[in-house]
Amino acid sequence: MSPTVDALRNEIRTAVGRYERVESTGFTKEALAAICEAVGYDAEANRRPSKPQMRAGILWSVGELDDDDPEEAPRQFRKAELEAIAEALRDE
Repeated sequence: MSPTVDALRNEIRTAVGRYERVESTGFTKEALAAICEAVGYDAEANRRPSKPQMRAGILWSVGELDDDDPEEAPRQFRKAELEAIAEALRDE
């Protein structure tokens, strides 16, 4: 059985040193910044990156997007994207 979206988010959170959450929530900017660092995306190149910029950078770093265009990641991660991020973090 595949893990739920909440389980994947919590796996990702713990992999980057953040705390699991009981309630179902998306990633905060701080959590996205931690994920960026873990997957090797330099979000700090853009002084105050937006959530879409960080999501696009994460997806680009794990091979889910061709570039880090924030227009390609305007919404929270989908389950398949979370699975790709979790897999990349497991390989670290």
